[in-house]
Amino acid sequence: MAFGYLDDLHSRFYDQYGRKVRSVTRPYTFIEFDNYIQKAKKMFADSRARRNLSSINTELQDVQRIMVANIEEVLQRGEALSALNTKASNLSSLAKKYQSDAKYLNTRSAYAKLAAMAVVLLTLIIYVRFWWL
Repeated sequence: MAFGYLDDLHSRFYDQYGRKVRSVTRPYTFIEFDNYIQKAKKMFADSRARRNLSSINTELQDVQRIMVANIEEVLQRGEALSALNTKASNLSSLAKKYQSDAKYLNTRSAYAKLAAMAVVLLTLIIYVRFWWL
């Protein structure tokens, strides 16, 4: 509460007289600011104003809590997206490996079929050569 009061006085004084402070030659140059000080003192001393400030403070704390929760949710979503990206990269590399393995197996299968045909053809040639001639 006191810090709010002092902060209010500081900001108001700086806004009105901030540039004039260095050029002051008389001791009571800013005496008219005393009116604002008295009004601010009454406002901060008023119990309704305190309740209003405490309700505003409570609302600010609620907003802060909500913002922290939202930021945490965003961070969790970011982590989930990062995990999803990692899984997608792994899936892509596995798909490339599967493609190369499939090509290798297709080539081996083609060679096995050719070898089987060659054995059948060779057997047929040997059979025809020795049994028919």
